[in-house]
Amino acid sequence: MTKNFKIVVEYDGTDFFGWQKQKDKKTVQGEIEKVLSLMLNQTIRISGSGRTDAGVHALGQVANFHAQTTILAENLKKGVNSLIKHPIVIKECSIADNDFHAQYTAVSKEYHYVILNQEDPCAIGRTYHWHIRHPLDLEIMNICCKAITGIFDFKSFENTGSPRSSTIREVFFATIKSSGNNRFVFKICASGFLKYMVRNLMGTIVLAGMNKISIDQFIHIRDAKDRTTAGPTAPAQGLFLKKVNYS
Repeated sequence: MTKNFKIVVEYDGTDFFGWQKQKDKKTVQGEIEKVLSLMLNQTIRISGSGRTDAGVHALGQVANFHAQTTILAENLKKGVNSLIKHPIVIKECSIADNDFHAQYTAVSKEYHYVILNQEDPCAIGRTYHWHIRHPLDLEIMNICCKAITGIFDFKSFENTGSPRSSTIREVFFATIKSSGNNRFVFKICASGFLKYMVRNLMGTIVLAGMNKISIDQFIHIRDAKDRTTAGPTAPAQGLFLKKVNYS
């Protein structure tokens, strides 16, 4: 009997070339598929909710795959976690409806981006944030967050090579808050994201937080539909896929 398994995956993306399987490169999808294929004695291909780039982490990536097996979902989860030799953990495993697809049935995704805002860098945990020495103005940054909440064309924040038919997305919420210890967390939830969209938004919002661009300039960038007007791409290591939402 063929079953459709849904898995929720946590991983440290530091040493991976992203989520999506690539020939001769270590990826999260590729490592999970190798273990599942070995366990189930059949070729397994998993479908993720979307790509994460090299160096990006996930707390709640979702994927699904079909397999002919009698093994219980809980035992499958335990087996993968015991066999996999990389910083990848299956947090949840369940049987989904046959028509469930991790990417195509998703209704929104939430990403978090972490900034360490202090003079000195830190030695431990440096692969999980963007270190910025210049003091940041949280109030101004949150005004920028309000300016991107809603339905907009985010072409100014898209890198080339994004697989999309439209650059219009709906942002359901965006905010930046202090989490203590000189760390700020940018949280954004949207119907979907363009390539590097969160990192390009973060890079531009940080310019506003440094008072290098005004709120009016930020809004002009939002509406320009021109990547060259926006700020730099924030480093990958500060970005986390927090969760994927389904109806």
